[in-house]
Amino acid sequence: MNATTSYQAIITSPIGPLGIVIEEGVLYRINFLSDETTLQAAEGKPAAQVAAQLQHYFKQADWHFSLPLQPMGTTFQQQVWQQLRQIPLGEVRTYGEIARALNSGPRAVGNACRNNPLPVVVPCHRVVAANGPGGFAGQTQGRNLSIKGWLLAHERATL
Repeated sequence: MNATTSYQAIITSPIGPLGIVIEEGVLYRINFLSDETTLQAAEGKPAAQVAAQLQHYFKQADWHFSLPLQPMGTTFQQQVWQQLRQIPLGEVRTYGEIARALNSGPRAVGNACRNNPLPVVVPCHRVVAANGPGGFAGQTQGRNLSIKGWLLAHERATL
């Protein structure tokens, strides 16, 4: 998303500001924003519900999200994201394990994870490389990998 993205809320979190996009009352996207981003109070009940549930998760990792979701993606991406939602809290799966479950390849799974529009809620951070953490949101180092590390530590997951 670009600088003209219209957010229905921008909240603070331990991993930095998060921009929440709601379309037709359904969670459509969560964006990681720069630390300089100005916070924005939730506009409307759906955005307030998403903001509250994210805050509950950041306080208590075993919080179960119950939100209406509408992640937009290809059929394959949808299948990967469904697999991600089945990974239990505190556990990880490798790109290869998910690929085998879908008769696909690890790179295709990685690309679907990279394009996950609902990070945290659809836990792409629980997918790791066979030999380490792998990448997160298209990066293998820097801020995004730090976010992945924080989320896994918060959930007490071990690699």
